[in-house]
Amino acid sequence: MALIASPPSNPKQHQFSPLHRATRLPGQAELVLSRAMSNTSMVLNSGHYISMSNKLLLNTKFSTHLRKNANRTDPHITSAALVEAAEPKPKPEAAKFRRILLSDVVVNHQRRVFFGRYWNAHDLVKASVVLAMHYLCLFAPFQFNWSALLVAVALYVVTGLFGITLSFHRNLSHRSFKVPKWLEYFFAYCGVQALQGSPIDWVSTHRYHHQFVDSERDPHSPTAGFWFSHMSWIFDTTSLNERCGGPNNVGDLQKQPFYRFLEKTYIIHPIALGALLYGLGGFPFLVWGMGVRVVWVYHITWLVNSACHVWGKQPWKTGDLSRNNWLVALLSFGEGWHNNHHAFEYSARHGLEWWELDLTWYVVKFLQAIGFATDVKVPTEVQKQRMAI
Repeated sequence: MALIASPPSNPKQHQFSPLHRATRLPGQAELVLSRAMSNTSMVLNSGHYISMSNKLLLNTKFSTHLRKNANRTDPHITSAALVEAAEPKPKPEAAKFRRILLSDVVVNHQRRVFFGRYWNAHDLVKASVVLAMHYLCLFAPFQFNWSALLVAVALYVVTGLFGITLSFHRNLSHRSFKVPKWLEYFFAYCGVQALQGSPIDWVSTHRYHHQFVDSERDPHSPTAGFWFSHMSWIFDTTSLNERCGGPNNVGDLQKQPFYRFLEKTYIIHPIALGALLYGLGGFPFLVWGMGVRVVWVYHITWLVNSACHVWGKQPWKTGDLSRNNWLVALLSFGEGWHNNHHAFEYSARHGLEWWELDLTWYVVKFLQAIGFATDVKVPTEVQKQRMAI
């Protein structure tokens, strides 16, 4: 290409312009000389000049030759414009990607989890637990009673509100308020019973989510696929460790013996709760108190990771895909005001408007009123103005 594109180093000066020939297209006039022969003399290869009177015959023969060849098409000579028009134009890179239904979110690095990779022991255990909980739900219509439903609802509040949203998320992940250690540990233990991992694992993953939000290193971004962000990311611990580097961002928890204990004995505690429920109310309590309740809290939590990065409104300049989704907020005790949260990660309050229902915030306010919650963080008006669109 350098040889073609670069000019010759010692160009030679010529006293004439060469004739040009182009391929005649249908409906086009016959080929004509590119430059009129208006000079009184003509340069030939021999370098001699021929006077006008001596070249009449030559011009006549040469014109006849041109007219004969004007109807011939040389397959090796084509117009550059025709070549460019004939060549298929490459499709833009974005055309290879797909949009998630009813959204403007583009899946630009689809991750395949279930096939074509190695499943380690952690992946298999997690998949088995999630599958077992969903399997228990199949018995729910046949094991229903009001006591079992009441147990499920009560544990939904205890593990979902006190455990996941209040403790794991707002208290441990973001330190948006402080409570006495005994109360902090109680709320964290409630979160363990949600069967979503130990506090160390859960908090580490969530902090990585904020650090790498909606990039290829995000543990669960919908840009890798909606179902990947919703749940399948959980079953690929190798990829998560490669992208994020393991739980090395939770030193504040790892230095506390209580959280190290929960990490080592994590799976024992939900099993003990299941045995207790079975002892109190038989199989219906196990089905509703473990199966239905755990799966319900699973998918509500996962919707914050998936739906709240796909559907909803963005009142703040967060530079990511986080959205405020009122339906998820209603189901998740206020976690669905997700764009609010990404704008002000440190805030204990996610529902920043009076009409944005946030049950977790109401609990924090109650704890503050009775003197248990201190150092409660919320955004100032100046901070809101800075982030407003």
